[in-house]
Amino acid sequence: MAEDNTRPPSRRSLLGWGGAGLALGAAAAGGAVAMTRSGDEAVPAGDAGAAVPFHGAHQAGIATAVQDRLHFAAFDVRTDDREEFVQLLKDWTRAAARMTAGHTVGEGAHGGLAEAPPDDTGEALGLKPSRLTLTIGFGPSLFERFDLSGRRPKALVDLPKFPGDNLDKARSGGDLCVQACADDPQVAVHAIRNLARIGFGKVAVRWSQLGFGKTSSTTPDAQTPRNLFGFKDGTRNVSGQDTSALAQHVWVGEKDGPDWMAGGSYLVARRIRMNIETWDRTSLGEQEDVFGRDKGEGAPVGKAKEHDEPFLKAMKPDAHVRLAHPDANDGATLLRRGYSFTDGTDGLGRLDAGLFFLAYQRDVRTGFIPVQRNLARSDALNEYIQHVGSAVFAVPPGVRDKDDWWGRGLFTGEA
Repeated sequence: MAEDNTRPPSRRSLLGWGGAGLALGAAAAGGAVAMTRSGDEAVPAGDAGAAVPFHGAHQAGIATAVQDRLHFAAFDVRTDDREEFVQLLKDWTRAAARMTAGHTVGEGAHGGLAEAPPDDTGEALGLKPSRLTLTIGFGPSLFERFDLSGRRPKALVDLPKFPGDNLDKARSGGDLCVQACADDPQVAVHAIRNLARIGFGKVAVRWSQLGFGKTSSTTPDAQTPRNLFGFKDGTRNVSGQDTSALAQHVWVGEKDGPDWMAGGSYLVARRIRMNIETWDRTSLGEQEDVFGRDKGEGAPVGKAKEHDEPFLKAMKPDAHVRLAHPDANDGATLLRRGYSFTDGTDGLGRLDAGLFFLAYQRDVRTGFIPVQRNLARSDALNEYIQHVGSAVFAVPPGVRDKDDWWGRGLFTGEA
């Protein structure tokens, strides 16, 4: 990120994460004519160097047109000083506003006192904003600090243990999280790195996840991306432009409580390991039965086109689409923003790869929990996947203006 932003868009968005070396052209093409939103403002998403507005009624990075890269980080709070933590949130807000606009943090990465560390780490100098969004969330454990126990939302429940879970505590939980999405991986990594540096001594990274190749889209007119099993993912996802659906399923209403969460949402993050090698030896017919869609077009069983209304009874009883459909879950609907990941091997010659599942909803109790209970019981896909990481966060409403800051309503009581 540069002060003048005059250089051409980075080519890094065409590359995979480090050693992964993967380029998902179809997923990248999916955003070519998309619109990206923050609050009530929409801007074209076709320009890889575009900036997404930071201020608005809702945090960017939820209904925003899904970017191609992710760096997600969960943090543990290290300070017991409430004022110090509030100041950190204010500092983070200012830094986030600058980085999403394509500027360096503070006084920049160079030109300052030689005897002091620069304000910005510098690895994004010369890069465009790349539609960077930064989204913050507060975990259940944060409400055990700073006299916040009485302000924890009832919807922010601890997730139950689901059948088949094999959760790694080192990859689960967190007092707070920051989701960085961008079309350039270096821009996303730079954002998390700078926030972690600003928070040194007050917060520490608990775990993090890099993601590539978005596996869901909030722009239904764009090409539907595919997951690592090769199937289209997110065909029936909530549209970021459908204000009615967002109000019904994603945004916390004024009467939902508490006041400080109105306009916010709830995030469930799940690291889902895929048994790639087993899946790759499975017949095409069985793969399609597992999902309930054909692999090429993505059409539901018995239909011709991807977006045709599925006839659930035509699918096998344990088909993933049938069990995940709102009609099978009392209308429960999630806005998904997942990403694929590959983190080397497991030491046994198998890829440590899968889906980093991110889902936003109005209430976890009526959103993710009933859907996952249904899937965990009998989903045919369970033979090929395992949930190995988990976290849940309350995502507050957007930062309204330059005087506002992340979490102000929670800490001040001001709606």
